[in-house]
Amino acid sequence: MAAVTSPQEELAALLGPGAVLSDPADLEKYQTGWRYGKGRALLVARPSSTAQVAQVLVFCRERGLRVLPQGANTGLVGASVPDAGGRMVVLSLERLNRRLAIDALDRTVTVDAGVLLSDLNQALAEHGLTFPVDLPADPQIGGMVAANTGGARLLRYGDVRHNLLGLELVLADGSVVDELSALRKNNTGLDLKQLFTGTSGVFGVITGAVLQVAPLPRQRAAALVGLRDGAAALGLLRAMEQGLAELLAAFEVMSREALAPVFGPGGARNPFGAGGLAPYTVLVELASTLPEATLDLSGLLESALAAHLEQHEEELGDILMGRPDEFWALRHHISESLREQGRVLAFDIAVPRSRLPAFTEAVKAWLAAEQPCFRVCDFGHWGDGGTHLNLVWREAEAPLPAEQLVPLVQRRIYDLAVREFAGSYSAEHGVGPHNQAFFDAYTGPARKAAGAALKAHFDPQGLLGTVRLW
Repeated sequence: MAAVTSPQEELAALLGPGAVLSDPADLEKYQTGWRYGKGRALLVARPSSTAQVAQVLVFCRERGLRVLPQGANTGLVGASVPDAGGRMVVLSLERLNRRLAIDALDRTVTVDAGVLLSDLNQALAEHGLTFPVDLPADPQIGGMVAANTGGARLLRYGDVRHNLLGLELVLADGSVVDELSALRKNNTGLDLKQLFTGTSGVFGVITGAVLQVAPLPRQRAAALVGLRDGAAALGLLRAMEQGLAELLAAFEVMSREALAPVFGPGGARNPFGAGGLAPYTVLVELASTLPEATLDLSGLLESALAAHLEQHEEELGDILMGRPDEFWALRHHISESLREQGRVLAFDIAVPRSRLPAFTEAVKAWLAAEQPCFRVCDFGHWGDGGTHLNLVWREAEAPLPAEQLVPLVQRRIYDLAVREFAGSYSAEHGVGPHNQAFFDAYTGPARKAAGAALKAHFDPQGLLGTVRLW
């Protein structure tokens, strides 16, 4: 009588030593999300080639096992962790990281899905190039495509979708789709790769990509500018785009409530000194491939800000020129600092950027009237219409338990963003179990019908992912 083998043993025989994990201690990091989500996996499969990814998917399809494709697990909406049932296979692409082929003349790179952004940019830097989708985390490229990552320099370079030329992926039945084109111009009908971009891996598993990359800037210049209100921030943005559009790389806006905790006890040094913080602080960054001998970028930025100050003195406070990396360190430290102030309810919202100040004031007014325990700490990529609206509160001061209060506040703020300000409840974090209910509430029937049709075509058994885009 033949010995009965477990799925773990069968899959290990297919993929080889070290490719399958099933010990609870080994599974933990694959089951816990970066911010949200905690699930339970049957096992973790770690293929090291596209062919092995196909083998895993065929294996799971034959046994009716659902699959959760996972990159570096840095997502913020819970889409990269399994459900709580204990029967999903986590398909980790962390070992699919060997292919990294740079074509400096074409300014493209063909890369495995499991390559980390940091490793990609380290390799590109040797050729004077960069993949400019800038993030504080270090995701895998496949995960960036699956989430359509944005980042702090979207204003200059666009999101992943704008820089994606080709894809390789494996469908739920194990068939490999090779769309690894390096063409920038290909107007021949359906752009297949975009059906899989930003869809959380529910239509297919991304195994490779061709990316357009950018010349690495030779110099950067940055300033922190104090402003009296959000409208003044938009006025400065307009001035920067009118005078320096070709050089403007980023425009980050930070409210006083968001930035002040960064300078708390044991925190960073406040570059504004004893003068205190203005209601809003803007981080403006310019970047250029021209050398300093040809273009004085810092001088150009300083002159442009001085000219704007001369015309709008009542709107501006202090202007500080400084090292870009030091200013960005302050910006990237905000989320961590806010968590030290109390519990944080974080929103990733976009509205037309002209309406950002009015949207923020509408949120503040509603909270002041209905839920005054919350303090609004807003910051984000105002240059592209995105705001990380963080609400900080202490549970002891709240009128309701968190499990009742959080959904109430989420729904009202998302209603404001989507229904009253023509915005999005997910500017760049994508759709996952954390915000699935809001996809269901705000997505129109035509988009849901298209998602259902694509799911039925690419994954008729419904084996891939935990997100429902229909």
